[in-house]
Amino acid sequence: MGVKLNDAGMKDRVRNPAKRIEDRLSGIPGLDAVHDRIAAWREDPALMPHMAHVHAMLLSLRRLDAINMAYGEAAGDGALEEVAARIGHFAEQELDGPWLLARAGGGSFLLVANEACSRERWQLVADQLADMIARPIPVSTGMLRLSPRVALIRALTGESVESMLDRLGHALGEAYEQAGTRLAWADGEVTPPGRSAQQLEADLLVAIDRDEIEVLFQPQFNLADDRLTGAEALARWNHPELGRIGAGALFAIAERADHIGPLSRHIARKAMFAARAWPGQLRLSINVTPADLAFASYTRQMFELIRETGFPLRQLTLEITEQALIADIEMVAQTMAEFSAQGIRIALDDFGAGFCNFRYLKVLPIHYLKLDRSMIDGVTTDRRDVAVLRAIVAMAKALDLEVIAEGIEEEGQREVAAREGCAYFQGFLRAQPMSAAMFAKLARAEGKKDKSRGA
Repeated sequence: MGVKLNDAGMKDRVRNPAKRIEDRLSGIPGLDAVHDRIAAWREDPALMPHMAHVHAMLLSLRRLDAINMAYGEAAGDGALEEVAARIGHFAEQELDGPWLLARAGGGSFLLVANEACSRERWQLVADQLADMIARPIPVSTGMLRLSPRVALIRALTGESVESMLDRLGHALGEAYEQAGTRLAWADGEVTPPGRSAQQLEADLLVAIDRDEIEVLFQPQFNLADDRLTGAEALARWNHPELGRIGAGALFAIAERADHIGPLSRHIARKAMFAARAWPGQLRLSINVTPADLAFASYTRQMFELIRETGFPLRQLTLEITEQALIADIEMVAQTMAEFSAQGIRIALDDFGAGFCNFRYLKVLPIHYLKLDRSMIDGVTTDRRDVAVLRAIVAMAKALDLEVIAEGIEEEGQREVAAREGCAYFQGFLRAQPMSAAMFAKLARAEGKKDKSRGA
């Protein structure tokens, strides 16, 4: 049987208050935080909106001992940190409601969410997250490949956290016993049929024509004066049966369906058409996927879209992640140089979330470092986190780069980011992702404020 939540070490972590401390390895809280967070959701109606329901998934990794023996303990610890960062980033992108990631001991993580979604939707989220965790992790001596197992639960009304953990633990053990099983529902519930991968791929092929792909905008602000500076475009698929599907799952489905190109062009076109009506010099940030960069015609198609929409070149930012750079950094550098030469700015997204190769900073024509939320989470309570932030900002300034802090959720985080020299920020503290109409309204209101300040 696989690792279960009621193993001795897990039991001790749950029951022994002396061990209820933040897990220093991954920088995320232990299981005690789950009790507090779920209790807060259930006690405050504002935090438990209509149709929301407590969902959870327990993710477990095996072969950690073998990894430590083959690659060294530093590689094993680094792999856990990378997995934690991937889960956090995925949850931020995919989940609409509040969520919490906790370390459950060993190679296990617990993700709980206060989410309004169906069982089918929660299973789709888990499946896509497992895919993300299974992607290769670069280490000094090669690539690690992990095979996660995931137990899922939709909590009963008023169910205790201990009951949830116990049911998840048993489901995870059953998943390990059954060869080829990656996902399992608690209490042996039958996995809902939902829609097959083939059906989802077919659905996506017509989703663009049916206008089911929505573009939301995450506002970005100047840290010095709180002035609105632009927004990042985020894709969501409003599936008629499964509900809202986030960008990560959407692009994973598109990749399987060989539909990345049409999807990316649709999102970019829709975002630029909406953004060209924004007042002032607000910037639009668009994400670039690894699959986008693999297309030889990507640069030409992007310039054609820009001409078609009439969006100003110098107000556009393209965001690339480390994942997009692993395959062929020289090719990516050449592509980004073509964009940069025309006035488009380049941001290195999710900086600090993975095993960043500093060579990227040498060869890429980038203008911004966009910090992953994990670089911000502990800056109000941990001096080491502040020291890391300070070092990154100092390095960025030496390279004439501006720093964007992502995932700002507390005023204290905003104050530290501003004090340490970050230039811009985005996060739920100031604004959540919003529709094109809502962002246009926000932009007009902020524009009026700017005029009154000038007066």
